[in-house]
Amino acid sequence: MHFLFSLLQWFCLIPAIGGSVYAILCLLAVFRFRTQPACPPRYSFSQWPPVTVLKPVCGLEKNQKINLQSTCLQDYPEFQVVFSVQSPDDPAIPLLKEIQQEFGPERVSVAIEHRRAGLNGKINNLLGALSYARHDILVISDSDVRLEPDYLKAIIAPLADPGVGYACTLYKATCADRWFEKMELLTYNADFMPNVVFAHVSGASKFCLGSSVALRRCILEEMGGLEALANYLVEDYEMGRRIRDSGKKVVIVRHFIDIVVDLKNLSQWWNHQVCWDQKTRAAQPTGFFAGILTRSVPFALFFAASRLGDAVGLAVLGGALGLRLATAAVIMGWGFRDHEGLKSLALLPFRDVIALVFWFLAFTKRTVIWRGSEFILTRDGRLVDRES
Repeated sequence: MHFLFSLLQWFCLIPAIGGSVYAILCLLAVFRFRTQPACPPRYSFSQWPPVTVLKPVCGLEKNQKINLQSTCLQDYPEFQVVFSVQSPDDPAIPLLKEIQQEFGPERVSVAIEHRRAGLNGKINNLLGALSYARHDILVISDSDVRLEPDYLKAIIAPLADPGVGYACTLYKATCADRWFEKMELLTYNADFMPNVVFAHVSGASKFCLGSSVALRRCILEEMGGLEALANYLVEDYEMGRRIRDSGKKVVIVRHFIDIVVDLKNLSQWWNHQVCWDQKTRAAQPTGFFAGILTRSVPFALFFAASRLGDAVGLAVLGGALGLRLATAAVIMGWGFRDHEGLKSLALLPFRDVIALVFWFLAFTKRTVIWRGSEFILTRDGRLVDRES
């Protein structure tokens, strides 16, 4: 019994140390990403091509008018914005019509189309928008993002290279008001985005960030169209995988967009966090399971508790906690210019501990709650209706 207890202590020590090392590696990756000079592009447009921005909308959201208007205020010569909804009763339609009237029908189209190619609501919504698109180059941009005027030029520029299949931008969360929204913000800015930067800099994995992605319509058609993604939970990862498998390159643009955190209640936050880890498991199962070895704070806490708070246990806990907070502060404050996240930094240890619960639930649950509906999640990341 004593041997098993000692073994458990040593097991807790592995992620406590491994997670601390990984935090330093993420910091170094962000430092390299921020300071490494950008390579001059091999190709460039002689003139900016016309672009259609597909903007799927579902219901009313926080700061929605400002977010949607920012898409229409791009410093770009010719572009179309297509706002799409699935239902004629969607409460966002009056706002979309107001924005269309403000910028004119040549700039803004409103698609009210009920499409159902599968169970992924975003893909169904995008299918309705795609039929309104006038241009060959497409940008898919979520409704909860706020864009700077130079966004379109930044994300379109890599497509001048015919070998590029798609380009996407990084993002950070903002506008978190309630405590659980601040926890959500920390999930984005102190956990997920540093992981993305590390994966990009190290080449550990490839990804496609569906909140902000640009590609040509012909590339979309070659991979089977949006319909081919209609039953995947992580449709952006699947789209990126198919495009990369065709031999095309991916470009991560050094441009951050803001995602507005909008959670109505504690239950919505909880379900979204579990769904987040389920998406990770579906898209990157190896990375998901290996992620248990990078959770320094909860395992350092378990190690200290198992030793009844002696000097060694407290030293491990203090070191892991201090390093986690210090690296997260530098990554968010300097790396991502996220001053809002710095104000919520005290919540990070609590977020890290409870994130272990989300990881366990994502590991054990066969169903996923997504946009208020529950589906069965298959091993390959597909959604299956519980009624079928």
